[in-house]
Order: sequence, then C-alpha cells, then structure tokens
Amino acid sequence: MTGTRKSAGIVGLAVVGSRVFGLVRELVFAAMFGAGKFLDAFLAAFQIPNLMRDLFAEGALSVAFTTTFTKAHAKEGDESAWGLLSLLLSSVILILGGVCILGIAASPLLVHVTNFGFHQVPGKFELTVQLTRVLFPFILFVSIAAVIMGALNARHIFGLPASASTVFNIVSIVLGVGLAYLFDPQPDWRHPQFGERALWGVSLGVLLGGVAQMAVQVPALWRLGYRFRWRVNFRDDKLRIVWRLMWPSVIAGAAVQVNVLVNGMFASEIDGARSWLNCAFRLMQFPIGVFGVAIATVTLPAVARHHARSDLAAFGSTVTSSLRLAVFLTLPAAVGLFALAEPIIRLIYQHGRFSAADTANTALALRAYAFGLTGYAAIKVLAPCFYALDRPRIPLRVSLLGIGVNLALNLLMVKVLGWGHVGLATTTAALAFINGTQLFIYLRRLVHPGSTGWFGFLAVVAAAAAACGFSAAAAHGRLLALLPAGLPGEILALCAAMAAAVAVYFVLTLALRLPESAEVWDLAWRMLRGKTARPAVSEGPTKNP
Repeated sequence: MTGTRKSAGIVGLAVVGSRVFGLVRELVFAAMFGAGKFLDAFLAAFQIPNLMRDLFAEGALSVAFTTTFTKAHAKEGDESAWGLLSLLLSSVILILGGVCILGIAASPLLVHVTNFGFHQVPGKFELTVQLTRVLFPFILFVSIAAVIMGALNARHIFGLPASASTVFNIVSIVLGVGLAYLFDPQPDWRHPQFGERALWGVSLGVLLGGVAQMAVQVPALWRLGYRFRWRVNFRDDKLRIVWRLMWPSVIAGAAVQVNVLVNGMFASEIDGARSWLNCAFRLMQFPIGVFGVAIATVTLPAVARHHARSDLAAFGSTVTSSLRLAVFLTLPAAVGLFALAEPIIRLIYQHGRFSAADTANTALALRAYAFGLTGYAAIKVLAPCFYALDRPRIPLRVSLLGIGVNLALNLLMVKVLGWGHVGLATTTAALAFINGTQLFIYLRRLVHPGSTGWFGFLAVVAAAAAACGFSAAAAHGRLLALLPAGLPGEILALCAAMAAAVAVYFVLTLALRLPESAEVWDLAWRMLRGKTARPAVSEGPTKNP
C-alpha cells in the first residue's frame, strides 16, 4: 500500500480545510446569537437530523458500503460495483425520504423527548420544533453524499470527498448569514441583534449546504464512468451484505447516539450548556478529523483489500501503523488544547454576543473533552476494521455496554458531584477512552495488530506531549507579559506558543528515535516541496522503539 501515507496527507489537508471552515461557521453563529436560548435551539434542532446522519450515513452505511464496494470491485470489476452503487442510492432515497417525512411530522415529540428542559425557557421549545422541521431533510442529502464518498474512496479518490464538507461549511456560512439578514433586517448592521427570524435563515442555509455537499462530488463519479439507474431490489446478494454489515453497526451507532441524546437531556436543563459544549467539541473535532478521520479514511479500503486476499499479516501491520500514527499525533494535540483552552476560546469565539463568561465555561468543557481525544481517534481507526473482518457485532457489544457506563457516569458527575456541563464533557471523554481500549483488545485477539513495543511507545509519546504542553503554557504566559495588550498581541502570543510546543514535541520525539516523528516530518517536507511522499502506513511489520 505504497500510497497510503500520501493519501492520508491529502485527506488530512482536506479535513483541515473542512474543520477550519466548520469552526468559522460555529464562531459566526455564536457571535450572531450568543450562548443561550437562540443558539441552544438551533443546535438542538440540528442535532436530531445530524445524529441520524452519523448513524445511517457517515457511520454504519458508509463503512458497510465502502467495505462491500471495495471487495466487489476487486473481485468482479466495474459493472458489479456500479450496480451495487445504484441499488444502494435508490434504497437510500426511498427509505430516508420516508424517514424525513415522519421526522417532520413527529418533530414536537422528538424535541420534547430529547430536550425536555427547554420548556423552562418561554418559547424555546416551540422555536426548536420549527427549526427541526426545516433541518430534517438534511439527512437525505448528506446520506447520498456519504454513499458517493464511499464509492470515490474505494476508487482511490480521497481529496474531493474529504473536501465536500468544506463546501458544506462555506455554503452554510454564506447563505446562512445572507438569509439571516434577509429574513431579519438589521437597522444597525455593525451591531446586529438577531432574533428568531434570523434563525430560520441560518437553518435554511445549512440545509442548502447539505445539498451542495452532495452535488460537488457527482462530477467525479460521472468521470469514473458511473451512470445512475433507478434500481430497487432488496433481495440482491451484495445489497444484503451491506445490510448485514450495516445493521449491527446501526445498533452500535444507535447506542452511541443514545449517549449523545442522554447528554443532551442533561444539558437541556442548563441554559447555555448546549452552546458551551458544542463550541468546545467543535475544537475537539479539528484534531479528530485531521488525524483520526484522515487516517481511518485511507485505512479502511486497504484493510478491506487485505481481508479479501486473506492476508491477515498485512491487515494487522496496517492497523498497527495507522493506530500508532493516530496516537502520535493526537496525544500532544490533547495536551495542547488543555494547556491553551482559554486563550484559544477567547480568540476564536469571544466576539459579538459571546461573552467572557461563555468563554470560561467553554474552556472548562474543552479541557474535560481533551482527555478523550486520543480515545476518539483510536475508535475512528479501529471500529471500521471489524467490518472489514466481517465481525460487526464486536463494536456493537462495546457500544451497548457504553450506554450503561455513560448514564452511570452522567448521574455521578452531574447529579451527585454537581459538575454541570463539565461533568457531561468528562463523561464523554472517559467513555471514548474506555471504548477505544476495548476495541484495541478485541482486534489484537483477531489479527495481532502489534503486540510489542506499545508501552515504550506510549511512555515516550506521553513524556514528549507533557513537555509540549508545559512549553505551550509557559511560552504563552511569558509572551502575553511582553507583548502589547490587544488582539494582535493575543494572536501573536498564541501562535508563537503553539509553534514552540510543536517544535519541542518533534525535537524530543526525533531525539528519542520515534519512527513516526521522522515520517511525519518527511511527509510535511516533501509536500511543501511538491514531491511524492513515502508510504504512510506500511504493509510490512512496524518497527517499534
């Protein structure tokens, strides 16, 4: 798999763009409405179709389809693979179209069950119901986009599909803000006071962003020779394989979404908590996407091919290399987020109606979330491997167990200890670590993804990450004292502190001879010079320190 590291780099860059514009979208909406009734209502309304997207589209359906499509193309060629794609797209349109109709009709019940605390604030519940109805069709468009993305990834096209979410974010920002001003004109555009009508515009802009995410990928699929044919045959053998792989994942994903909904129920009783948690987790999604998702995206087709060829040695080696790289990159990112949480939040979000108190509460949530960052990245890499092995029930068991753990920890953190929204973030982080550890143990029994050198590797990375965090905090504090007060000084201090932390981490890991450090540096240098990179995830055994 000689191009995997280069592919991971391409996907990583595309995801960087997506996460940057996603962050811009969040900070624009936060500045427009502030943390409280309006932003809480929008986030709650978007959560319901977004959870279903995670469940059916970018989770179970995407993984099951990519695995089956890759194997069909490898064994039977284009005609069989394209036929499967038409069958699946037709089924998605038929099934999820019906789900959207039912979801719109049942919006009051859905909002009541998932956000019962909104009844405490006058008008908040009713507004959330209205926005949910506007946003529910989002699931159909992004589900189609996810299926197309899986087909393109299986054909070794990674950059465009990974960039499609960037298109979603850009369209959401431009149309959302434009429609907000159209629906809720502001006499003073420099100091706007947006209300409920503006939220309708923002919601419609987000829905159209989902349409754009789907449409931007269609030309690439056309160039590969695919032509859509309406086909509905639920008895097709390959489609049955997709369903068979998908349903355990749907149940497993449903378990994860149950946890999210439970967290939302607790958060709905704290005005502003949804906004604080969402803004904090948006920053968490940046390293998860850049590192975890990028590595997982190029790993899944590779391990599916290895399994199709019955090459478990290459399968295990690929997983080992991918997982080590994910840990190597996310652990220092987690420490950096913890050390610089407040200045990052203040610089990004504290504008318009987003106050200093909102910054403090969001920073607390971000520090709690940071403990689970590496666990999240590990789950992104490991969970799809079980579908390539045709063992989808293992992630299912792990997720179902997580429901009980999540509820117990939430009750402990929020109701007993009184940690509020910070307790919810802490529970999320702990669950990510627990589930990631379980998946690693199970996969190690099946394909032995590297059994030597892990303790030494983790010790070296943890020590270097700790030095990285200390350097970031010390450099930021010192520079703030030396530089002039104001926004330029804050930007310079934060950027310099982050640069110092990265330098410290890579110098230490290079000195300690971690192969991942040299490989990442080599990849970055070659990409800057426009040269071909060496493989990202080798098929041979990984050299352990």
